[in-house]
Order: sequence, then structure tokens, then C-alpha cells
Amino acid sequence: MSPLAPRRAIYPGSFDPLTLGHLDIIQRGSALFESLTVGVGTNPEKRAAFTPAERVELIRRVVSPLPNVEVASFDGLTVDFARQCRATVVLRGMRTLSDIEQEFTFTLANRALAPDIETVFLMASERYTHISSTLIKQVALLGGPQVEQQLSGFVPPEIVPALLAKLRPQRP
Repeated sequence: MSPLAPRRAIYPGSFDPLTLGHLDIIQRGSALFESLTVGVGTNPEKRAAFTPAERVELIRRVVSPLPNVEVASFDGLTVDFARQCRATVVLRGMRTLSDIEQEFTFTLANRALAPDIETVFLMASERYTHISSTLIKQVALLGGPQVEQQLSGFVPPEIVPALLAKLRPQRP
């Protein structure tokens, strides 16, 4: 196994779909770390709209202007993915108090599994704290004639057509 690299981070999540809140964390993380790998993971507790390969491709399109950001999918433990990427940091975004409680549990488990890998939290920008994948999917499914405009307040523009094609294939 190769040694871990300083100032290299991963930002793991399901990203189904990538939101403006996720993108904000990616942009801010890319300014903090020499290298940031967005890790598209599989959450067995969630039913995904997009396959991991579709999510990776969509995220790559969105983050292409950021030269130090890569995107990869992974299965398994986050700390194993961090080691695979030679990262010393797991970057996490937090929106609400319930996020803090959940992240606290994950961080303690990750520290027990890999004490040499730190977790760094970034608070979500206030304009994105209300955005969730569930909300976005509801807007995509139930939105009216202005659904594209409605979604543009929640997801990057590159995501809107794919989201509508996936969730509303028979509707305009």
C-alpha cells in the first residue's frame, strides 16, 4: 500500500443527484486541498435514481473547471476508499443539527478503523441548507410547467436534463 499524501482529501457521498450544496462543498474543498476526489458511494439504505456510473459522469461534467478535483465511484468503507486515493482527510458537509449527530457517529467509527485519517467538516452555506435529494426528486416528479426553472435553484444546470429524463421520461 502506498503512503497517504498530505493535503489530499476525499468527499464521499451518494450524490443522487449532485446538488448546489454538494457543489458548494466541492468548490470550497478544492480551495483547501491540493487534491480532492469526489467519491460516489452506494448507500444500501437509499434507492438511487441514477446508477453510480451515471452519477460519476454527471459530476465530472459539473466539476470539469476544477483542475484538482477527480470523481470516482467506490463500494465499501469510506476509509478504504480514502486509502485507495492516498488521502489523509475525509471532507464532509453539514446542513443541520441532525447531520451533526449522524456525522459524529460516522466520524468516531472511521477514527476507530483508521486513526491516521482525519475528518474535516464544512458547514453548508445558508442558501443551501434546505436542499436535499428527496426534495429535488419531489420537485422533478411533481413540478409544473416551470420545473426546469424550479430545479435550477437546487441543482447545477448540467443535472436538470438528466434528472427530468430519469424521473419524468414520458412528460415534457
